[in-house]
Amino acid sequence: MKHYIIVGASSGIGFELASILSEQQRVSALCRTEKQLTSLKNTSFHALDIATENPLFPSIDGPIDGLIYCPGTITLKPFRSIKNEDYQHDWNINFLGAVKCIKQYLPQLQLAEKPSVLLFSSVAAGTGMAFHASIAAAKGAVESLTKSLAAEFAPKIRFNAIAPSLTNTPLAEKLLNAEAKIKSAEERHPLKTIGTPSVIAEAAIFLLQNNWITGEVLHVDGGMRSLR
Repeated sequence: MKHYIIVGASSGIGFELASILSEQQRVSALCRTEKQLTSLKNTSFHALDIATENPLFPSIDGPIDGLIYCPGTITLKPFRSIKNEDYQHDWNINFLGAVKCIKQYLPQLQLAEKPSVLLFSSVAAGTGMAFHASIAAAKGAVESLTKSLAAEFAPKIRFNAIAPSLTNTPLAEKLLNAEAKIKSAEERHPLKTIGTPSVIAEAAIFLLQNNWITGEVLHVDGGMRSLR
């Protein structure tokens, strides 16, 4: 049985991944609240608030086969309205939080036979989108981190990222809290649908299990990045 750490597993994509992996693997879920995690087998909950300056990481012994970092933010504002605090918040959650988690559990990752790290970017990191300056900058750093660490730790540890477009999760609730908003979002995508946690989780499982992929950013975005 392999052991996966999922940071931000209490809802959305993180919970979907925990649900799938826990069927056959051991999962350590690191998040602020336990919520639905009590219903999952082979899953242990560890309280962690990654937004704090010095997160109190739980001590986890033994090899870690996969580290998945799911926390994210959605800051959509005109450039003139974005405060320095907004940039710092997006940076701390999306980029620096991932760095802290990787540093914390790097020794255990190196103990595993074929370990893998999975991070999350955004379609906005590679596609110019109005009002996305803060989150796009932070996610762009995530993509660069992914490729740099993939090179540094090859062939021992694989590093990959997924760059989704708008996905129906609690994080995106304000953008999808009305039928008209959902329809408008769907129409902006070439495939005329928005993402779901299950679709993103399927892509995540693929990257975690394919041992000949590293340093890649997989775009799971309904065609948003490539098609017009």
